[in-house]
Formats: sequence, structure tokens, C-alpha cells
Amino acid sequence: MDKIKAIENEQLRKDELELNIGDTVKVYNKIKEGNKERIQVFEGTIIKKQRGGSNETFTVRKVAYGTGVEKTFPVHSPRVEKVEVVRHGKVRRAKLYYLRGRKGKATRVKEDIVAMNAAAAKANEEKKSGNASSEEE
Repeated sequence: MDKIKAIENEQLRKDELELNIGDTVKVYNKIKEGNKERIQVFEGTIIKKQRGGSNETFTVRKVAYGTGVEKTFPVHSPRVEKVEVVRHGKVRRAKLYYLRGRKGKATRVKEDIVAMNAAAAKANEEKKSGNASSEEE
């Protein structure tokens, strides 16, 4: 069993994704068409996360042309180029299946302003530390 876990740990994503239920995200997914490869963006709300080490997944829901579309992405897949958080949602549930039955503006999730401010502060801090290291060189 140790060999299996060692192989799984090699496959895990190095950068940690800060994803929460209710967040609106853009998922940059690699699509292979013939011999060409392109990136397709899927933007929607995270309605569920499933833990499980290398098998960890998250499901994103959006409404396209009046039809609800849900896609499940593996967190550690090399096909997922990056995940960009657009808005942090404020929810009190672990699974947002109730959004499936709602239409129009009722499907909106309240924005978590505290989390957005914390994320912005963290980004500014990283920029400052990046500028400081480049000035030292």
C-alpha cells in the first residue's frame, strides 16, 4: 500500500487551490481536438466538493441558454490548467443542490465580502514580496 500512496502523491497538484462551496470560479480546461489542444473556460458556481486525496473533485454549475449545465472537474488533473476565483460566496450548506430547482435571479449566491477582502490583501502582500525580491537582485 505504501507504493500506491507514493505514486498517488507524485500525481498531486503542487499549487494549492483555494476553493470553497458557493464560489464563482473560472475553470481553464484543456480540450484536445484532433492534434490541436486549446483551453476552454467554464465559469459557474461551485455546488459541491468531494474530498479523497488524488480523487478529489469539485462540481461547477452554470446556466447556458436557459439550460443548467454541471461539470465535474478533478482537482489534481493535468487537464485543469488553472482555477480562478471570481467571487467568494457566502453559504451555509456543504452541497448546493437546491440551486438546481431555482431559476433566474433566485440562483444567485450572496457575496462574502470578508473573504474577498482577505484574498485581495493576500494578493497585495504577494505582489509586494515579489517586488521586494526583484529589487534586491
